[in-house]
Amino acid sequence: MQHDKDSKATFYTCSCFSTDNIFLEEFKLHVRFLSEHQFRSDYQAVLRNLGCSTDTEFKDILEKIEKEVERRRSLGVKSAERAAAIKGIYKPLHDHVYLLHESYMAPEFKQMVDYCRSDEASKEGLLSLMQTEAAARVFRFPVFKKIFCDELIEEMEHFEQSRSPKGRPNTMNNYGILLNELGFDEGFIIPLREQYLQPLTSLLYHDCGGCYLDSHKAFMVKYDMHEDLDISYHYDNAEVTLNVSLGKEFTEGNLYFGDMRQVPLSETACTEVEHKVTEGILHRGQHMHGALPISSGQRWNLIVWMRASQERNKLCPMCNKMPTLVEGEGFADGFTSDIGMSLLQNV
Repeated sequence: MQHDKDSKATFYTCSCFSTDNIFLEEFKLHVRFLSEHQFRSDYQAVLRNLGCSTDTEFKDILEKIEKEVERRRSLGVKSAERAAAIKGIYKPLHDHVYLLHESYMAPEFKQMVDYCRSDEASKEGLLSLMQTEAAARVFRFPVFKKIFCDELIEEMEHFEQSRSPKGRPNTMNNYGILLNELGFDEGFIIPLREQYLQPLTSLLYHDCGGCYLDSHKAFMVKYDMHEDLDISYHYDNAEVTLNVSLGKEFTEGNLYFGDMRQVPLSETACTEVEHKVTEGILHRGQHMHGALPISSGQRWNLIVWMRASQERNKLCPMCNKMPTLVEGEGFADGFTSDIGMSLLQNV
């Protein structure tokens, strides 16, 4: 198991990651798979109502899900293999974008961070420096300068065109890049989280781990007229999420937010939030949300799922149970081993 040198803790994943929250794109449905018997009992009637009408179609779904479970179980090892291969063969286009520098940042963002670091910092004072909440506890503000956004996209496109192996962020985004595999964690994402975002989240989300963010998963997603157009209603495996719109040129594609994941969609009124290039949207990971389709162009987003082991060690946000820990690579899914936790199990 890999130990991240920037962290004092060793991080783990919960065994539910392999079996829960599997997304069936064609039916816009998240499912859980423990066994064929359980899956048939829980979902066969639901899938039939959604258009899966024959035994052959159902068996095809079963086969796809079993492959996804196996893929998830081998994710850590495969990701480490890709990272090693990328390091050996990939030549960056813009070396400087791998190291975070304040010159990349929007003045408004630096002003907010400086205020949060001051002795007189308060939530009310911070909110006075931000735009009005876009939705309940959803905040929007400039993060990067446009020239940096353009260079970061150029680096991503250069990587996409290379012969390097590529892992995708999750089952909902078919196009995108895992930034830890490309070498962004140490010099860019870790300092972004620790030095710039946590001062904000400590004031805005102190009740859900914002003061104790100690790991993350960071990735790029891409929307294109010939690829992914949108992303369905979902919640994140995170305590707090930052979503930055980098570009390029696109129309439509706003985000929308409902309620927390415990509230049924039938009882929820969704709020549409405009997402402008260079701006970030900060929200609680368990806040249900999605992205509407773009109608033209291409759009790149930087997503940072930030995690607080102090929160998730009590209750796994994906299965709502005390986590059963399994070994992971790097930051894994942000769990740490505490006294009283379930015994480690091998996957």
